Amino acid sequence: MIFWLASYPKSGNTLIRSMLSAYLFSEDGKFEFSLLKNIKKFPDFGVFRNLGIDTSDEKEVVKKYIYVQQEINKRDSNSIRLLKTHSALNDINGYKFTDLKNTLGAIYIVRDPRKVVLSYANHSEISLEESLNRLTDMRTIGGINDAQNQSVTHVGSWASNYNSWKEFKKVDRYLLIKYEDLIFKPEEIFISILDFIHKISNAKLVLNKKKLKNVLETTTFEYLQNLEQKKNFPEAIKSKDGKNITFFKYGNKNTGKNLPYKINETLENIFQQEMKELKYL
Repeated sequence: MIFWLASYPKSGNTLIRSMLSAYLFSEDGKFEFSLLKNIKKFPDFGVFRNLGIDTSDEKEVVKKYIYVQQEINKRDSNSIRLLKTHSALNDINGYKFTDLKNTLGAIYIVRDPRKVVLSYANHSEISLEESLNRLTDMRTIGGINDAQNQSVTHVGSWASNYNSWKEFKKVDRYLLIKYEDLIFKPEEIFISILDFIHKISNAKLVLNKKKLKNVLETTTFEYLQNLEQKKNFPEAIKSKDGKNITFFKYGNKNTGKNLPYKINETLENIFQQEMKELKYL
């Protein structure tokens, strides 16, 4: 069954995927970029094309979300399939992104929008003002690109994305992870993630302490930053001059405290309810 790792972009999804892929898909728990292929994104055109779906038609892709998930679950009926997504859990043109029949559980990763706005600006090579507009607008990202298995992703705004996934909280299939907690309490938070996955799948967690130790040592920001400098990060996007944009750039240096006053004020006003709920304010 599908288990979602959901988040707004630049909120820590890659870090959690790195930790889980190292723990679940390696023998020793030591992370390498190649392990990320075990936790694929959704939507991903590779699966859609294999099922004969016209990936050049965005409406047809959205229409087939549930069908594709059904096929994924048929293939993995006796195991958990972890999938990453930046989609909001909203109906799109009358079609659902997912449903309870195809979802075992969901982990939602959230990050202070004052930090997201800076990270997003760097990642997309845009100004802070444009990054702010993207966080506050109901929008999509990406575009039809068969060569990169890329579809349009309906992310919504930072707040709508976060609020939409609470639907799984109503049925006790939801775990909220704050990026900031993961950074400052990695062992505690990662064990809670493993425990949640095992609990939802009715399995007992028998912690492999050696693998856990290696996961924690090889997924620190400094380690990942050095790894990116030595090896190509397969998910890095290209800048306008054709070079890879650094993915692991700011780390703890991105405190969200040095934003221009107007941008900070706008974020805190628009997202006041959610930021208070999350204790960011």
